[in-house]
Amino acid sequence: TGSGQQSVTGVEASDDANSYWRIRGKSDNSCQRGTPVKCGQAIRLTHVNTGKNLHTHHFPSPLSNNQEVSAFGDDGEGDDLDIWIVQCSGTYWEREDAVRFKHAGTEVFLSITGEQYGHPIRGQREVHGMPTANHHNYWKAMEGIFIKPSMDPAKHDEL
Repeated sequence: TGSGQQSVTGVEASDDANSYWRIRGKSDNSCQRGTPVKCGQAIRLTHVNTGKNLHTHHFPSPLSNNQEVSAFGDDGEGDDLDIWIVQCSGTYWEREDAVRFKHAGTEVFLSITGEQYGHPIRGQREVHGMPTANHHNYWKAMEGIFIKPSMDPAKHDEL
């Protein structure tokens, strides 16, 4: 059912190698590596292993009948339905913060509840979009590489 695009699922293990997403700007030149992500900033989340972007559109999700969330595009290139707004409490998304992602096009919140798939992806939970902010749509970075902003090359003192 749904769009026929690749499903996005969630698992309990925080160190699952298939759970890594790269944060990118709304367009290639809008987010330089190491620059802090601002609360309210538009981003894309690109799956590290497949190069597909986190995406949603007006299709019902197969288990909960909320809004389907899928992986879309090739090599990080997709469309305007790949844009998410970071919602956090301060000025920047800090490493320990729980944040929300609100879809720019359809205004749903990236969410996960308890619905689990059966065969062939038994135990994986459905990721979907929900129309309201609630406790099901908080996300926290648990693993990954956090890059500090680059130093000014004019002030670099190593050979």
